[in-house]
Amino acid sequence: MTDTEPQREGQSLSMMYGTYADVLFVLFPFLIIFMQRIWDGDVAQVLLRPDLSIAAAILGGLAIGKFVLGLVTERELGRFKERIVFFIALTLFVVMGPAIILMLSIISGQPVPGFVAFLQPVLLIVAISLYTTAISISNMLTKSAAPTLPDGTVPTNGNEPGDPLAGVPDPEPLNIPRRSETP
Repeated sequence: MTDTEPQREGQSLSMMYGTYADVLFVLFPFLIIFMQRIWDGDVAQVLLRPDLSIAAAILGGLAIGKFVLGLVTERELGRFKERIVFFIALTLFVVMGPAIILMLSIISGQPVPGFVAFLQPVLLIVAISLYTTAISISNMLTKSAAPTLPDGTVPTNGNEPGDPLAGVPDPEPLNIPRRSETP
């Protein structure tokens, strides 16, 4: 194993934690609303309210923003541009459209069909999946677009001549202790 493999693993782990922290911050207000509705004894109607569709639409919008960031960051994508545009269209078609339609239908005052209680959580899970995919794609593209030194390496804090951060160490990624294989 080379020295870069643990560093890459640590960066990937940090990216994963950052991504899910974003998701948790988006879902936090909806958790509070959910808990209040349970407190009020409105448990049966919790999944028939537009809250999960709103959360899915927010995450879908964030995903589209990350996909667009990936497109804008790296201009030399070649055949990958179509794939990113596909993910943007998929997010619009699978998350944003149904979420907006569900929100409008639920608040219209008409009786809400029972399948909505199943559809909204599925929609939210798909939105979370697309958001995490968008973060991964955006991070891969921004890393590939990073400037390189003449020797082909990517500069870090203090590696470039005249850098005001010269001598400042790069922050360590969050390292989580691993279980030892021995009992």
